[in-house]
Amino acid sequence: MDAHLPEALSAPSSADQLPADVPVSIILCVLNEQRHLEQAVRHALDQDHAGQLQLVIALGPSKDHTDQIAERLAASDSRIITVRNPDPHGSTPAGLNAAIAETKYPVVVRIDGHAMLPRDYIRIAVETMRETGADNVGGVMAAEGETPFEHAVARAMTSKLGVGNASFHTGGSAGEADTVYLGVFRRSALERVGGYDETFLRAQDWEMNLRIRRTGGRVWFQPRLKVAYRPRSTVKALSRQYFFYGRWRRVVMRRHEGTVNFRYLAPPLALAGVVGGLGLAAAGVKPAAVLPAGYLVAICAGSAFEGRGLPPGAWVRLPLVTATMHLSWGAGFILSPRRLADLPSQIGGVTVPDTSAP
Repeated sequence: MDAHLPEALSAPSSADQLPADVPVSIILCVLNEQRHLEQAVRHALDQDHAGQLQLVIALGPSKDHTDQIAERLAASDSRIITVRNPDPHGSTPAGLNAAIAETKYPVVVRIDGHAMLPRDYIRIAVETMRETGADNVGGVMAAEGETPFEHAVARAMTSKLGVGNASFHTGGSAGEADTVYLGVFRRSALERVGGYDETFLRAQDWEMNLRIRRTGGRVWFQPRLKVAYRPRSTVKALSRQYFFYGRWRRVVMRRHEGTVNFRYLAPPLALAGVVGGLGLAAAGVKPAAVLPAGYLVAICAGSAFEGRGLPPGAWVRLPLVTATMHLSWGAGFILSPRRLADLPSQIGGVTVPDTSAP
């Protein structure tokens, strides 16, 4: 048993069969999403699923017109309700927990404020859940860009060179997985594990899926489920995104034993090699320069291969994008403060005591 996984949350997963027309609740946590919210809601409710739908929007402290748009949508459609995100900064896990608390149906679909669900998304997810007995079903984060830089990021995010063998980025065969993009959950599984841990400002999906699996549940990757994702549009924004990915993945590894694998260690090792090699070369140890030079050659060669078919403007940006993702993730991992892992879990908004032996 993990030191931060209370015995009270260790009930076995429910494998009861769901009817094909099971009613479904959809949740999303939004902050400054005025550009995409209305379209995301329209796509979420325009499903070919036979069951009833409910949509719960958790509103953070937006500085644009997100709240007004959400309230107008709720006033025009009785299936939509809004709740306040209790976190003063609008953190995602706190908002998602607030939304889950207002759901009333046995299946809960998580979406983002800029996610455009295909019309068959919920139907396929429920079918998969019925066939596999899974507690959570999800698919592919289908990154799509508009500018040359975004096209390069999208290609890096869907390639093994950029993100390793994560199936929810790169695709693959249906089957059990550590985690999936967004997720379609049995509400009983969310109740069993207590929802999201609100101390995880990033990696909250991976961490909760770990608890679902460790309490007997099954997380299932379904490649037929694809949700369009718009990647970051600048080097600064991309670097910040991946820095925090690395920081919080280190917290998961510290908090939960047995979750280390090479894919997560590769970026910090690459960063250490590049920085260490440059430092030693500057100090007069010339052979050490082979480390950063080797990384550069590998990134350029790999990008040339992975970038086949991209427009020239995106193709030439791919090495920069890939290196930014690797080295920012590595820096976040290396610099992740120990104190983040020592914070008491806030599962479902309730402090969960440490149950490890003294």
